[in-house]
Amino acid sequence: MLRNILADATINIPQPSNVAINDFGKLVSAIVGTLLIVAALLAFLFLILGGIQWITSGGDKAGMEAARNKITHAIVGLIIVGAAWAIMILVQNFLGITIIGGSVSFPKPF
Repeated sequence: MLRNILADATINIPQPSNVAINDFGKLVSAIVGTLLIVAALLAFLFLILGGIQWITSGGDKAGMEAARNKITHAIVGLIIVGAAWAIMILVQNFLGITIIGGSVSFPKPF
């Protein structure tokens, strides 16, 4: 008896009226695209800051070493972001799904 009641029970959860996202895939796509753009911008910012630190080190070995490390880490970060983007494109092409939109802009989930 209880098994029949549980088998027939359905739970309907209505979508909140203030949420404009109808598709979970669009939300994930927007988050992934935004994270890739933000990561690339941060890596580029660290590259510039490393260059400024190099210029202002004034020949100090410790300052130049710190600047070189910052530049190296920024370049590695850019390579990782580029590799992540390339992997996403490969996954899109092989599976036929859309993870990242075709244009380079901040994605809109709705």
